[in-house]
Amino acid sequence: MIDAILQIVVWLVLFSIMTLAGFALFTSRIATKVRRVIPPTGSVAHVEGGAIHFVEYGAVIAGKPSLVLIHGLSGNLHNFEYALSGALAKNYHVIALDRPGCGYSRRQSSEQARLPVQARMINEFLEKQNIEKSLVVGHSLGGAVALAMALDSPQRVGGLALIAPLTSIQTKIPTVFRGFNVPNETLRRWMSYTVATPGSLQMGGKVAAAIFAPNPVPNDFSIKGGGLLTLLPDAFYSTSTDAHAVALDLETQQSRYSELNLPIGVLYGREDGVLDPATHIDGLMAACPDLQLTMLDNVGHMPIINAVDETLAFIEGQAARVSL
Repeated sequence: MIDAILQIVVWLVLFSIMTLAGFALFTSRIATKVRRVIPPTGSVAHVEGGAIHFVEYGAVIAGKPSLVLIHGLSGNLHNFEYALSGALAKNYHVIALDRPGCGYSRRQSSEQARLPVQARMINEFLEKQNIEKSLVVGHSLGGAVALAMALDSPQRVGGLALIAPLTSIQTKIPTVFRGFNVPNETLRRWMSYTVATPGSLQMGGKVAAAIFAPNPVPNDFSIKGGGLLTLLPDAFYSTSTDAHAVALDLETQQSRYSELNLPIGVLYGREDGVLDPATHIDGLMAACPDLQLTMLDNVGHMPIINAVDETLAFIEGQAARVSL
């Protein structure tokens, strides 16, 4: 009887090992295909703690601020490249970047996921590019990073255009991101190279639909908008790490918003199902009474894709408020 039980246990262990090995091989093959379809499209600048992958349009224009575009959780610079970067570049010098650890940017450890560290790395990158008094455009988690940049290097940031920004502690993880709730870093890394990519392939459509709701997910978003990059194993790891790191600093950061002394604009879709607009608007507006607020009807968390004209007008309006 004992021998039979041991034999079953051994077979279960072997089956589990073979299954995980299969997942790892599958993940590696998918990652190779994704990198072939969406390769790095820009340049790479090395900074302390990692490297920033970025796409730059043109040179600095006299009398106009440079626009620095920072994407959100689980995103990449293609989220802005989909419709906004090229349109903005008709009138402005534009830099779209992958946040540290995202897309084709790199960070050395989970410490670089902390809000002040991401802000320091991007500010260091801008310093190397000789960019001062830029308008920093931050979407979702990118909004929290943009706020950290302005707090820590006010001489480098001339204004903030925040789109569906994360600004305050939200007690519950948004339902759509609960699959990334993996507190243990070792388990997080292990999942990234085994079960995360197959899981993303199975659930990715539903997750995207929830992020974009109530608006549609464009049919070409997977490539043109960089959606396929979420299948890379590093993408799961970085997203999960970002989701946990933000809680370490956001409460302290939001207590400092009254220190901000620069033009700030916020754009939110009233139907945002990822971040609660009131939670992330009220505190920031109380601390920064000169904040300009734009609310869009029938728009969710992705106005950068689903409300392009309104978002362009919002960004350009905030750029006009920057004093060089």
